[in-house]
Amino acid sequence: MAGIAFFAASLTLTAVPAQADFRLCNNTSNRVGVAIGYKENDGWTTEGWWNLAARSCEMVLRGSLVARFYYIYAVDYDRGGEWSGQAFMCSREKEFTIRGAEDCLARGYDRTGFFEVDTGDQPSWTVQLTESPDQVPMQALQSRVPMLQTPAGGPRPSMAPPAPRSRNNATSAPD
Repeated sequence: MAGIAFFAASLTLTAVPAQADFRLCNNTSNRVGVAIGYKENDGWTTEGWWNLAARSCEMVLRGSLVARFYYIYAVDYDRGGEWSGQAFMCSREKEFTIRGAEDCLARGYDRTGFFEVDTGDQPSWTVQLTESPDQVPMQALQSRVPMLQTPAGGPRPSMAPPAPRSRNNATSAPD
């Protein structure tokens, strides 16, 4: 991997038409692959891959958000590096939709660390992925909203203890 440090810069709250979606923006000069995890009525779901061209945005979920917490994992295809975290869910290298976040390896999937996005129950949200100007490795940042309760519908995915400094940093904000 190249010595790239990443962070997801937060957006400011702006007036937006009555559209509600979960968007990801790639503000890097590289191609990025993105996977998302979320809780539905029937349990956890992970989906991937959205391939974002350099300096582009993509709607990954359309319509009003149904959960407070979403989980993102992204990789830089061109220079290496990733945006990851401590919420472990299932993924795979090819396009996927996976139900359930448990026993990933036993079910033939990869066990991947996603970073948590706390939307604060907003109807729409945007996460921006950007390269760090100083190229210094950084640890993933948690949401600035205190997490005092478990989201409705059950527990969040398993969270591992903090790892050594990683090559990413993540924050996000409502549209």
